[in-house]
Amino acid sequence: MKLNEDGNMVKFMSAKWAAQYCKVLNASQAYAKAGETWEGAFIFEAEYEDGTVVRLYMDLWHGKCRGTKEVGPDDTAPFIMSGPYENWKAVAEKELDPIRGLLSGKFKLQGDMAVVMRHTKAAVEMVNCIMGVPNTEL
Repeated sequence: MKLNEDGNMVKFMSAKWAAQYCKVLNASQAYAKAGETWEGAFIFEAEYEDGTVVRLYMDLWHGKCRGTKEVGPDDTAPFIMSGPYENWKAVAEKELDPIRGLLSGKFKLQGDMAVVMRHTKAAVEMVNCIMGVPNTEL
């Protein structure tokens, strides 16, 4: 089993997980190719059953992740995708395609949906990289 840098489990959709996810994206040739024309940062927002909200900012640019951080409710980005944690978990487990999730209302998007729809292959490759973060705890 491949361990994280500190040998511990890392919670999916946490700031620590996102930092490692950024590294996995940058190591993926498939994501680099699929995202080569993408320009724009995302905030991915997960709403937990207890009312807690986690918002992860990801600076995505031409097939690379230039950085990530947890942000607050007033922070913004060109694209904000939000939904219940259970839906994010279903994406990670490849039970829910994120684009279908947007189209079916399981996720909400702030930003230009037409731009996102032109980059569905990048979204697929991002999903393929999720479980590349060692010891991800869902």
